[in-house]
This record gives sequence, structure tokens and C-alpha cells, in this order.
Amino acid sequence: MTETRTKTLSRRRVAVGLGGALAGATAGCLGGDNSGTASIDTNETATGETDDVSDAADASATVGMIYALGGLDDRSFNDAANRGIQRARLDYDVAFSNEEPASMPDFETTQATLSASESPDYDLICCIGFLQGDALSTVAGEYPDQQYAIVDSVVDRDNVANYVFREHEGSFQAGHFAGLVTSRDLSVGAGSTRPDERAVGFVGGVDSGLIRRFEAGYRAGVDHAPTDVSVRSTYVGAFDDPEAGYAAAAEMYEGGADVVYHAAGGSGLGVFQAAQEYGRYAIGVDSDQSRSNPRYADVILASMVKRVGTAVYDATERTIDDSLETGSTTALGLAEDGVALVYGTSLGPVIPDDVRAAVAESGERITSGDLTVPSELEESDQ
Repeated sequence: MTETRTKTLSRRRVAVGLGGALAGATAGCLGGDNSGTASIDTNETATGETDDVSDAADASATVGMIYALGGLDDRSFNDAANRGIQRARLDYDVAFSNEEPASMPDFETTQATLSASESPDYDLICCIGFLQGDALSTVAGEYPDQQYAIVDSVVDRDNVANYVFREHEGSFQAGHFAGLVTSRDLSVGAGSTRPDERAVGFVGGVDSGLIRRFEAGYRAGVDHAPTDVSVRSTYVGAFDDPEAGYAAAAEMYEGGADVVYHAAGGSGLGVFQAAQEYGRYAIGVDSDQSRSNPRYADVILASMVKRVGTAVYDATERTIDDSLETGSTTALGLAEDGVALVYGTSLGPVIPDDVRAAVAESGERITSGDLTVPSELEESDQ
């Protein structure tokens, strides 16, 4: 590990200046015009980080943020995590660095580099995404005095606080909603449905146990709708390939799908573009993507949000209070407001009241324990 501790991080970007961060956030709210073509725009957000950690010594805590593959400006999972640390900075004067590994091997390199760092000396290292689990298990064992938090995975180390989500519960809500919508004659925004087809889709990123939980919950929710609805699904193999996301969704729309739900990170941008081109609808993930991707707000009916930022904020706050529960796992579902279905900013107001009521009712049954959501796919769906 000597080599990895001294290796320079090629994509390291540090964000301790709020002004730059706000500039990046502002840029993230500006969507370009839609050309109506199949071209994929992957440069939708400017970043505003600085390269200065000089104020870390005066901060209440110094946090190293290591993001999932695809990096910041994904308008989804990573950006949600970033909002959590930005909130902690505002509330507690936290200093933090943003690290964006470009490949799987970079996870261990980045984790080890931050763990060995003395300037700054990190009070907490947050690892975002389940793909970091194996690397963190190794690195946390080599740095037993360093505190870590990981989101979306469980690492069995005494110095790691684990945060996981019951994303299948939120995905059930997304599926129930999609199943209700595809059975209706709906024409709002830039899309419309074909109720005679009664078909919906699911696009996953990397095929893994975690993303299959999204699909399992989604399929169960679709089945909960009162009419028979077919579900088409595919995995594009990456969280940063919007062109693959576009191709997958386009095939589903051409095949009769009215609504496509994605759990594919940055690849989901392609799903939104396909929805616009084909005049259909999409459901976002992790963040309210009608807000983070306003250029697609006319086709994003809803988003299944994961409060990734809440996990980051909680871990940071507990680090400051010296109460971080390392060696344990915190699970967040509908009951804990860790996941939720939120309606789109543009299309939400025109969603029929009885559809909203049905989705709310199924959510209440889940939180009360009256309705159990499967976390694994049935053999016939695999």
C-alpha cells in the first residue's frame, strides 16, 4: 500500500469556498434548449470548486467526500450527496474536499490517500456508493484510527458507519404510480400515454444486487396497480453512459412503454432525452430530477428520491458531536423519510387526484407494515 498512499489524485477537486459552490449550483439550474434530436448532452453543469484547503484548520470538522463513478454534476446520486455536505458546511462551518475517482481501482487509491493525509487531517471520510465497499474494507483495516462513513453498502469494520436505504420501498411507489399512469389517457407537458398498450420500463445502471432492489420494488408496485401492465427492463452496465441510457429507453418507448423509470445515475439523462423525443414520460431517481434537470421537466412525472444528503449530513453532524456510530448500520426507508416519491415541478400539479390518493394509500400501508415490499426479483423476472 505504500505506493497508493503517495499517489497523486488526478481528478481531485476541493470545495471549501461556498461562493464557488453556489456558482456551480446556479449553473446546474440552467438547462440548454432541446433540439429534439438523439444527441446526448453530457456537459450540462459548470462546477465552481476551488483548490484551497487553507481554512481547514479553523473548521469544526474536515471531511473527505469520495463520490461514486460518474462524479459530480450527475444531477442525481452524487449531487444529492454533495448537497448534504454543503448543508453541513453552512450549519457547522465544515471544510471538505470533493474526490471523483475515474475507475474502480481509483477507489482504494483515493481512500488510502485521504486516510494517510496529515494536511488536512480528515475527521471523516465519506464514501458514496456501493462500489466502494470492497476497497473500504481493505483501507479501513489499515487505518483503524480513521473514521469512515459509507452510503449504500455495509462494511464490517469497527471504524465504519454504514448507511443503507430501503430503495425498494420508494421504487414500489414509483412502480405503482407508473402502473396507474399507463392505464390512463394522459396528455400533459411534452408527453402522452397509450392506454391500450399498458406498458412501462425500467433502466438500470450496473447490474448488481442494489440496483435489482430498485427493479424488484418497481415491478411489485406495477403489479399493485389495478390493471395488468407489462414491464420491460434492461441494464446498461454503467452509471455514466447517457447514450446507452438513451438507446435502452428508446427501444422501450418504441415497444409501447409510456413511462420509463431509471436507476442509472448519469446514464439516466439519456432516458429523459428519449422521453422527449418519443413524446413519453420518465421517472427520475435519487434527486428530484425535474429540478436538477429542468430542461426535461416537461417529461419527468416524478422522481424516487433517496435522501443521500441526509446520510452525509448525519454522519458529519455526529462526527462533530463525537457520536458517530461506527461499526453499525442505519437503514432509511419510507417511514424514516429516507426515500420518497416526489412529483415533478411542471407535471405534478396536473396528475389526477385519484392517482395521487392511490399512491399515498400504498405508501401509508408500507410505513404501517401492512404492505411488505419485496427486495429481490422473482425468478421469472431475472
